[in-house]
Amino acid sequence: QLKPQPTEMELQKMNGHSKDEGFDGLDALAEHEEFLPHKTGGKKESHFTDFVGKTSFGMSIFNLSNAIMGSGILGLAFAMSNTGIILFVILLVFIAILSAYSIHLMLKSAGVVGIRAYEQLGNRAFGPPGKMLAACVITIHNIGAMSSYLFIIKSELPLVIQAFLRTQEVSNEWYLNGNYLIIIVSAFIILPLAIMKQLGYLGYTSGFSLSCMVFFLISVSQRKGPELVVSTAVVDIQQVINHRLFTDPWCVCFQTAYTIPILAFAFVCHPEVLPIYTELRDASKKRMQRVANISIMAMFFMYLVTAIFGYLTFYDSVESELLHTYSRIGPHDVLILCVRLAVLMAVTLTVPVVLFPIRRALMQILFPDKPFHWARHITIALCLIFVVNLLVIFVPSIRDIFGLIGATSAPSLIFILPGIFYIRIIPEDQEPFLSRPKIQAACFAALGFAFMVMSLSFIIIDWASGRSGSVGGH
Repeated sequence: QLKPQPTEMELQKMNGHSKDEGFDGLDALAEHEEFLPHKTGGKKESHFTDFVGKTSFGMSIFNLSNAIMGSGILGLAFAMSNTGIILFVILLVFIAILSAYSIHLMLKSAGVVGIRAYEQLGNRAFGPPGKMLAACVITIHNIGAMSSYLFIIKSELPLVIQAFLRTQEVSNEWYLNGNYLIIIVSAFIILPLAIMKQLGYLGYTSGFSLSCMVFFLISVSQRKGPELVVSTAVVDIQQVINHRLFTDPWCVCFQTAYTIPILAFAFVCHPEVLPIYTELRDASKKRMQRVANISIMAMFFMYLVTAIFGYLTFYDSVESELLHTYSRIGPHDVLILCVRLAVLMAVTLTVPVVLFPIRRALMQILFPDKPFHWARHITIALCLIFVVNLLVIFVPSIRDIFGLIGATSAPSLIFILPGIFYIRIIPEDQEPFLSRPKIQAACFAALGFAFMVMSLSFIIIDWASGRSGSVGGH
């Protein structure tokens, strides 16, 4: 007769949490069922509870925000010039909300199976093919993101050095050669940060990187801000209305479809979510969701303000890379020089954060059962940096490749994979197949597939017509 109460206490102990710790009964029961012994071939699986996170809440926000923020921020003003302010804001809000919901699906799936990597979710959902698919998508996407950062270094760092030297003449000196400069930056800045053992250690560099982008945001606003508080703001609004509301609807549709991968690419941070969750101090699903929501909200604000002020400064004259547009103000403008320098530092410090998920994906594919080893850890980082450097040096224009990657990997990471993983991982005794959460997840994955087909179709049409569509990087 006294047997039920001890059983309940034992259940609480096996889960490692009491009712006061904020875990709902559904998640606790699911985790308990997964941690019970079952047939695994004698090998113990890795769970969140096997690792004690030490990264603070604030540092986790810095790391995730830094993973979200990328070179795509420089192309958002150009995207706004294609779609107009109102439609751009609607799309930006739409993608930001869907990104937060996508992270919710990932965290709930991870809470059920107690694992810490995107690739392992794929393995639990579809076995080795799912694991391989997730690893390949992450690798392709993040290599594209790393390449976009190094392309910015390759193009902008020589201009910064040239401005410091106060010369406008084209020189063949090695220190003005972008190819040499990205090798130097990779060897002396990126590689030492990339070989750190844990992602949480990069919280300080991520915070500094975000500070640089905040300075970029303030500088962009300063260039146009004073004009917006005087009567010229009325002229700006009239120009926007006259130019955007009466344009060709087909053109708007075309540019909108081309803008979606840019915005989706700008919010991709999903490969970094579970590693950051693992290293979060006092980790819980609710706490990590707060980290994600705050990070997405902060990046949404930065993206929106940068796009609006950049567009209202140059209108249709804005280029696909905003810094190139501002260079018209003057080659030696002090503010623009500082902005270039800030953006360079920001993208340089972001590369190691993006490299971590690629290395984890490769480890999951090549060495799934091997313990941590420094030689393997450093060798993979060296190889990745070497490959990306070769790509940036020998590929003259990678814009179309970014368009292809943004139209395929971004919808896969944000929409398709989290949706189908959720449907497969959440047990049917908890959520039946036709339950509302699983139907929502299925619609979410279908929406991502529709985005992919639509964006790829317009990109192919763009290539076939000989037009040069511009698609920003991450």
